[in-house]
Amino acid sequence: MPIAPPDLAPTLPALLGVLDLGAIAVFALSGAVLGARLRQTFVTLAFFALVTGVGGGSVRDLLIGAPVFWIRDPWVAPVCLGTALLAWFTPHRWWEGRLLEWADAAGLAGYSVLGAIKAMGFGVAPVTAALIGVITGCVGGVIRDVLAGQPSILMRPELYVTAAALSAALAVTGTWLGLPMAFVWAVAGLAGFGLRGAAIHWSLAIPAYGGKRDGPVPPQG
Repeated sequence: MPIAPPDLAPTLPALLGVLDLGAIAVFALSGAVLGARLRQTFVTLAFFALVTGVGGGSVRDLLIGAPVFWIRDPWVAPVCLGTALLAWFTPHRWWEGRLLEWADAAGLAGYSVLGAIKAMGFGVAPVTAALIGVITGCVGGVIRDVLAGQPSILMRPELYVTAAALSAALAVTGTWLGLPMAFVWAVAGLAGFGLRGAAIHWSLAIPAYGGKRDGPVPPQG
């Protein structure tokens, strides 16, 4: 006999607050900065910002049968366009180095938690909800890289998807156990951010497939 998922209806509106918009802004900025590095027009920067910021959440909502979040939220599109303006008018050197990677790590962890919790709130089974959390955190970056003709984020040598999976899994587990929501979200987000940060700092990676192959395959995260 299946066990009913926890009732998250009272807490779901909080997921559309500052944390949500902050994660969207970080992802949107990463898309806009990539467009700037490729010396594209402002229209292209704005498009990159939008699809990167809302891509993962849009796929999540379509999968779980929810209204696509940014269509009804009046703040999401302005935030994405605002980050495009920020990237357009600020010096390129501001976004060099690892500053944006660390910001992206925070967005990845937060958005993965958000996606998993929202999926559970719509009655999705725990394991599937965790996978949807990973999709929420990663798909925007994948879309951005494909459009830009860049190597996919999935092929990065450091742990990336694994960090999203850790955040999503901890969020689902804690929620299923009935632990306090604020505690669960904080622990899950910090764990994913910490793992991604460690991967950035120490170049941590999962060993690649070791079977027969014609050439070397880089480790993936």
